[in-house]
Amino acid sequence: MTGRVAAVNIGVVTEADWAGDASGRSGIDKRPVDGPVALLTEGAAGDFIGERAHHGGPDKAVYAYAEEDAAWWAAEIGRSIRPGGFGENLTTYAVDVTGAVIGEQWAVGTAVLQVTIPRTPCTTFAGFWGVPDLIRRFTVRATPGAYLRVLREGEVGAGDPVEVVERPAHGVTIGEVFRAITLEPELLPRLLDATDLPEKLRDNVRRRLALRG
Repeated sequence: MTGRVAAVNIGVVTEADWAGDASGRSGIDKRPVDGPVALLTEGAAGDFIGERAHHGGPDKAVYAYAEEDAAWWAAEIGRSIRPGGFGENLTTYAVDVTGAVIGEQWAVGTAVLQVTIPRTPCTTFAGFWGVPDLIRRFTVRATPGAYLRVLREGEVGAGDPVEVVERPAHGVTIGEVFRAITLEPELLPRLLDATDLPEKLRDNVRRRLALRG
């Protein structure tokens, strides 16, 4: 599979009562930029991250969302959604983000990225869109986008190809992980096959399975 980057987006500081950060600031409002952006181990250069307890860091350095899924949402809510409107750093085209396998590696620009976990919706996201029931609707739709590790730091710009250069054999996808941790817990055992999942999530899965006996 080879798709491309439709846009690279960087967060600006937004102050709002719906912002989840204790200071009332959020970086969910990301805007397309001209030229390449450095993707670093901790995140995209110049990107504002308000809630570092939940965003940024090695396992959530970069967030990707598919242009095709954004188009579905635009039709669903009856308004246009510009690149960055999901809080994503990379808006992709012709990339199966929901079907991406946990641990698969993407060569993008001069960087190498690795698929880690799906995004889970939050009240900040709902507040940003002004859609009160967005968390429920986003969960049911189950096209969550993917967080990525930066295995090799490099620069990425709009138009760069996205090439899958390695894909683990276990086949556990972003979509499966999202459904397992939200509405389909019967899928939880499957997640333990995905050894590249962040250990914090794997521990959570083990605890949930232990409670089920």
